[in-house]
Amino acid sequence: MLPPRRLQTLLRQAVELQRDRCLYHNTKLDSSLDSVSLLLDHVCSRKQFPCSTQQILTEHCNEVWFCKFSNDGTKLATGSKDTTVIIWQVDPDTHQLKLLKTLEGHAYGVSYLAWSPDDTYLIACGPDDCSELWLWNVQTGELRTKMSQSHEDSLTSVAWNPDGKRFVTGGQRGQFYQCDLDGNLLDSWEGVRVQCLWCLSDGRTVLASDTHQRIRGYNFEDLTDRNIVQEDHPIMSFTVSKNGRLALLNVATQGVHLWDLQDRVLVRKYQGVTQGFYTIHSCFGGHNEDFIASGSEDHKVYIWHKRSELPIAELSGHTRTVNCVSWNPVLPGLMASASDDGTVRVWGPAPFLDTQGLEVFN
Repeated sequence: MLPPRRLQTLLRQAVELQRDRCLYHNTKLDSSLDSVSLLLDHVCSRKQFPCSTQQILTEHCNEVWFCKFSNDGTKLATGSKDTTVIIWQVDPDTHQLKLLKTLEGHAYGVSYLAWSPDDTYLIACGPDDCSELWLWNVQTGELRTKMSQSHEDSLTSVAWNPDGKRFVTGGQRGQFYQCDLDGNLLDSWEGVRVQCLWCLSDGRTVLASDTHQRIRGYNFEDLTDRNIVQEDHPIMSFTVSKNGRLALLNVATQGVHLWDLQDRVLVRKYQGVTQGFYTIHSCFGGHNEDFIASGSEDHKVYIWHKRSELPIAELSGHTRTVNCVSWNPVLPGLMASASDDGTVRVWGPAPFLDTQGLEVFN
């Protein structure tokens, strides 16, 4: 005898499989069968995907090196060679961005930004020859700390501890520090030439990519370190998925690589992007972090489904290298890209579409 409600279970599995195979599926859909049609295969239109330029932000007056949405998705921070950081407010209804604050005085330019876990603070780092790190209070627009240990330092990367009370910073001249919010040194690690940093959610382990083309895990409590990832080419930047399992690396001359940190294996190499020795920052994004986006030296933004090596979208519009892409963590249809052409482009679904109506129709 068939178990009770067996057909319903099979149909639900069929719908879930279709959804998993849908390259553009970027919404949280109700898994009950009432919400879908069984007459047609589930398919999302590319038009619901962030492939259209919604806005071009032209307030920076030089190359824009970095952009990052806040953790709650309400703000975007952009850093530029023009010595400023601009904080933009995201309108929750229209998804339009408007200028909220300009944070000035970064003499070397701003090449990396990190929001504190509660979005109260923003840390700004400069390029290779910059020995200072700036910690801003985003609410008040005041500078809380300007930290420099030595003029010989190069503090180019930073990551927040999940507790929001400490951060780690480092650079290519062999600096690797853990500090509190006032810039006081809590710990330092000798002789590690740091390219990019990430704090894992355990609050103890810091991942650092170094000049030996690897990512190592450093434990600041018992001062142990271990190899996690080894590449054959320099790792220019990397980012980690929310669950801490996957790392996305931008590798010089190789493009974008996906690593499983737990099993320590290379999962996928994404194709299409042009990457030499510039630092380009890619990101996870979309519903459930199912997608990956990266800038490129051919002036485009590339988007892949996490499971597929070929891009599902190539976005044109920028006229010079795209340095950084950030996907809004709360609004899966909103993405921003920063470029050497001095602009930030905000990407969203194709206009003039009642996306709700489209969902039901699909």
